[in-house]
Formats: sequence, structure tokens, C-alpha cells
Amino acid sequence: MTTTLHIDNTVRDYDTWKAAFDQYERFRAEHGVRTYRVGRVEGDPARVLVDLDFDDRATAEAFRTALAPVLATPRSRAVVIGHHSWLVDLVEARISA
Repeated sequence: MTTTLHIDNTVRDYDTWKAAFDQYERFRAEHGVRTYRVGRVEGDPARVLVDLDFDDRATAEAFRTALAPVLATPRSRAVVIGHHSWLVDLVEARISA
């Protein structure tokens, strides 16, 4: 089963945030991110939800630790107003036909 790091961001400007996010593609790959999804909350364009999928909890926890210094940089603080994250363990999945 996979573990997802779910991140709930509030950003100053989505396009600026997305450009910064895209620059970390290699960082994500090197730290075990298998897939990701980016969504925006209806009625709140500054709220961006990110789900990063990992093969296991240990890899997800290590990524969250590696991400902390990135989020603390002046560049990140200029783009992201606030964020919360938590780990979610997949316990069941079904793909409809």
C-alpha cells in the first residue's frame, strides 16, 4: 500500500507558486515521490492542495523532513502564506470500470 503526503497550502499567487513547484520535479523524484496531484479549492483560488504518493510511510516521512528546509527559505515564504501537511496511509482503493 502507498502513503500520501497531503499538503494544504495557501499561496499568494497560484501561477508563481506553480512555477516554483515545477522547479522541484527532480527533488521530488530523488526523494521517492511516485505520483502527485495538484488541486485548487472551489471558491478559494489561493488554496492549493497537493498529494504526493510514496511507496511506503518511511519514504514519505523522510521527504517531509527534507521538504521542511525548502519551505523555510525566503523564496518559499514569499510564495506560500501558510501550509499544513499530514500523512495518509491508503487502506483501500477501487477503480471503477
